[in-house]
Parts: sequence; structure tokens; C-alpha cells
Amino acid sequence: MLFVAAVYCASAQPAVAPNQRIYPSAIAQTEVFVVRHPGDPTVLFSSANTINLSSGFISEGVYVSTDAGISWYGNDTCTGAPIVFHKGDPGISIDKDGRFHLVRLSSQDGLYAHVSTDRGKTWSSQTTVGIERQDRAAMTTDAFPSSPFYGRTYTAYVELLPPFPLKISWTSNGGTWTAPFSINAPVQRSQGAEITMGPDSTLYATWAGVIPQSPFTEDFLGFARSSNGGAAWSVTENAIDINGVQGIIAQKGNIRVNGLPRMDVDRSNGPRRGWIYIVTGQKGKSPAGNDPDIVFYRSTDKGISWSSGTRITADAVNNGKVQYFPAIHVDDGGGINVLYYDDRNTSSDSVGVYLSRSTDGGVSWSDHAVSDRHFKPQAIGGLGQGYQGDNISLTSVNGTLIPVWMDNRTGMYQIWSARIPISSLVSVARERNVAEQYSLHQNYPNPFNPATTIRFTLPVSGHVELSVFDLLGRHIAMLTSEELSAGTHERVFQASEGMASGVYLYKLTSLGKIVLGKMLLQR
Repeated sequence: MLFVAAVYCASAQPAVAPNQRIYPSAIAQTEVFVVRHPGDPTVLFSSANTINLSSGFISEGVYVSTDAGISWYGNDTCTGAPIVFHKGDPGISIDKDGRFHLVRLSSQDGLYAHVSTDRGKTWSSQTTVGIERQDRAAMTTDAFPSSPFYGRTYTAYVELLPPFPLKISWTSNGGTWTAPFSINAPVQRSQGAEITMGPDSTLYATWAGVIPQSPFTEDFLGFARSSNGGAAWSVTENAIDINGVQGIIAQKGNIRVNGLPRMDVDRSNGPRRGWIYIVTGQKGKSPAGNDPDIVFYRSTDKGISWSSGTRITADAVNNGKVQYFPAIHVDDGGGINVLYYDDRNTSSDSVGVYLSRSTDGGVSWSDHAVSDRHFKPQAIGGLGQGYQGDNISLTSVNGTLIPVWMDNRTGMYQIWSARIPISSLVSVARERNVAEQYSLHQNYPNPFNPATTIRFTLPVSGHVELSVFDLLGRHIAMLTSEELSAGTHERVFQASEGMASGVYLYKLTSLGKIVLGKMLLQR
């Protein structure tokens, strides 16, 4: 009989990496992004909507690290002239030559670009990309030396006029941009442009097709690809059927959330090189439950076909818990990392930040806490109903994940981050089918308060005991003692009011084997 316990058990949730504000200030920082230098990954560029709550002035923050996220310098205002016309919603990129690119909205209609050749210390005057009224623009760059379009930087956005198409433009030097043109002719208005590049310099774009009336719920995902530098596109208007979460979450300070797609491509040298991954926030449509969940899709053929959706988080479906604002990043080893807000381990008016990670192309996932404390979201007045920013972000540097998110734990939204060694993220796979191996899985959620679920898998039927002990070996609870059939089973442990915060052990005894796991009660 094969016994492989090490894959799933005897590993407690890793300690949360220390959290830090990357640029403490008296200016609200929301809607955050981070990218890395394609030639020097220790150089990171982050940006955000920056809002002076006293004057109402909105700009784009410029935050830079040259030591892989250990320390940061910057400015809460992009200084590219004319400063008075800046209006936030930054899109950012770093090209092959190390130029920083930033596109933004204006207090007048249009999309405008700035470039910095000294790592964000100074910026060019604005260059016009497009004069249309438009939504936040996304950016990507071609950093593959073998590409005929090596060095191009692209931006994509949705024009906010009927029929609400996705538009694209590009530059080779940051000084001039091509005239934007539509890559689709939508039958329902587009929203939420995303653009990225595969390892063969194929461009990929995705967006949501939304219903035509408020709250403009995401109805499906569109997808397009270009193999000739953006000149021509293959478009599928309805590539993936979804039901998004656009709207207000009343219990979280009436904040506004969305189910717009986020996308990345595996550019590693591993077996899944070129695979495309998309995540969205969804509810009310399987596999999502009736509360906002994170749903994942995969394409192995450049977006011609897509997998069915996978709900990636470990908490039970329809448990009333809320996850939103997913961001996705594929690291250099091909690991898929999804960052999001989550209230599974706190009260309904609060959230923390979690990470779900897969090392097998999205078949199985492990969950990890990122933020070291919870906070209570609140809308920022005067910026549209429920506004607290619409997205978060992450990247990786030499085996370390660098997430960025907005958090108001200090009384004002600021960019927070952490440096998470990928080696610390022990893979705790959650099998979705009957396994052929005896295994005890990591409890979820973990940390927990007051309830957590423990899952275990049996290759054959037999008598099973599952019990809980403290670190002194004192028996706390017997969760099951019975004959069970082969397959995967779950039991819920409910901590009593008298149990103190700390580490507890759960023990599975069956088939002549004893396996231990650790879990953390966090009051």
C-alpha cells in the first residue's frame, strides 16, 4: 500500500510575512499596481490613484524599489506636465530599455502618457494617446529579444461611447503613440480592459461584456489575440460565460466591487509555457456560490478554448463569506498566484488579504494569509458611489512574491505590501476527486475562528478516528470515530469559547497509520 502523507499533512500555515507601507503619506493611495523591470527584476515600479482628501486633487503615485521590494522611494504625484490636468487611473509598464511608462486619465477627456528615463524621478510632459472619453487603460511590453516587435509598449482601454469597444495603441520609444483603433465590435458594452503578452510575443486581451443597465453586471468575458504586433486581431466576443459581482457590498461600508477579469500568461520555461489564465469575481452561477467568489479559467491553446470555471478558495461554498478584487501573477517557476480580499476569518464588516497558489496549472490550490491584520473597508466620499479603488496587484522577484494592496488600517487608504518567499508557501493540495492515496489535508480556513474544516482521503474503506489535541497532548475533541468508505471526507471542528488562541493538532488514525496536522486558532 502506498502511503504519501507528506504532500498534505504535518505542515502548519506559514507565518504571515511582515507587512509594510511602501510610501507612508497623508495622501490616500488606492487602486494599486506593480510591475518589474524585464531586464533587472530587482527594480519594481508601483502606482496608484492618489487623492488629496482636503483639496480633492487626484493624481498618480510613483513608487520605486531597486532592491526587490525591501525599500521604496517615490512621490504621490506624477510630475509630468501639466500636473493640473492629471486625473488618476494609471496604467504602468517598464520596457526593455528600462523606461518607465505611465498612462492616465485627464480632467479633460482623453488618455495621456508620460515616460521616465531615470526610474521615476522625473517625467516627460504628456503625450496624447487618444482623445476619447475612456476607462482605465492597461499596459504591457514586448521584452522578448527574438520578437520582431521587441521593445514595443502597448496600452488598451475601453472607449466610453457606444458601442463601447476595446481600443489599442502602442509606442516604441514613449515619445509617440499610434492612433488608437478598435479591436472589437461589441454587441454589449465592453468594460475592464486587460492586455498581456505570451512568450512568443502573441498579444492577448480580455474584457467583460456587461448588461446594458445599472449596475452593469459582468455577463461574459470577451477575448482577443494578435500575432502581428496588434495590427490584426482574432476576436471572440463571448468566450466565457460568467455572472459577475459588480455592485455594492452593504456590510463592508457600502463599497463598490466588480467582477472584471484579470489575466496573465505562463512565460516560464516549464511544461505549461504559453498557457493563459484568467480570474474574475463571480456569484450566483456555478462554480461560484451565492456570495462573491473567485473563479479561475485556463486556456492551453492561445485562447481558442477554455476550461470550465474553478472556484479556487478553500472555504465552503455558500458560507456567506466574501472574496473580491482578484489579481493574478505567474511567477518564473510557472506557479499561479492569485491575490484577493477575503473575510473568511473575520467579521462581515472587515476583510484581510489572502493568496491562493497553484503549481499544477490550476488543478489544485493552497491558500495563504497575506495581511497581518484585518481592516474595515470604507468608501471614499466624492469619488462615485462606494469607491475605494477597483483593483490590487502582485509580481515576483527571484523567488519572492511582492503583493500590493490598499488598506485603511491607519485611518486612510495606503499601499501595503509584503515580501513572501515562494519556498515558504507549502503546497497543500485540495483534491477534487477520489484519490488513490491516504492523505490528511490542511484544515481550512487556517488560521480560523471559531470553525474550520478538516478534509482527509482514504484509498479503501475502514475505521477512522479524527481527533483534536493541544500542544501538551490534552484531548480536545473527537470529530469522528466510525467506519467510512473510500474517498474524501470532511469534518468541521468548532472551537469552544474557552479555547485560547494558539496552535492545535489534529490526528487522523486509520489503516494502521497515524498522521498529524497543525492548525492555528486566532481569536
